[in-house]
Amino acid sequence: MKNIIYKSQADITKFDFARFSKSLNKYVKIPEAEIKEALKSVDKYENMHVSVLVELGVSLILKFGDEKKAEAYFNEHTEYFMNDRFERLRRITGYLVGTLDRWNDGKKAEERERVKHSVNSCVDDLVRQAKLQDQALAHNIAYVGHTNA
Repeated sequence: MKNIIYKSQADITKFDFARFSKSLNKYVKIPEAEIKEALKSVDKYENMHVSVLVELGVSLILKFGDEKKAEAYFNEHTEYFMNDRFERLRRITGYLVGTLDRWNDGKKAEERERVKHSVNSCVDDLVRQAKLQDQALAHNIAYVGHTNA
């Protein structure tokens, strides 16, 4: 890992191990060997977003310190990549869009009527299947449910 990207490709800076180590040790004393070991997981990348380094820092501080120090580190360093102007991008009918402001009524209706899927439906299916198995066992009935193999 040689470069850090903060907000855009235009603000790439060289990674400085001493600076990273100093920022961590401000919260808790972390052996240099431990920091280098943690960085091995991202060392193969030429460019790295700063959020990855913050997450590594949080995990190291949790390992050698406590949750409050890790939270303080996270809060101090998220200013580099968090802002309140984040725009949600969605893929709708083949287009990447943030808002539907400029869409005509037909496209807006198409978006309203589309089927929206979520991870919760998979979880709900598993919960439902487990309840059916429990009911079958309670009544001494064999149950062969749907499996996602």
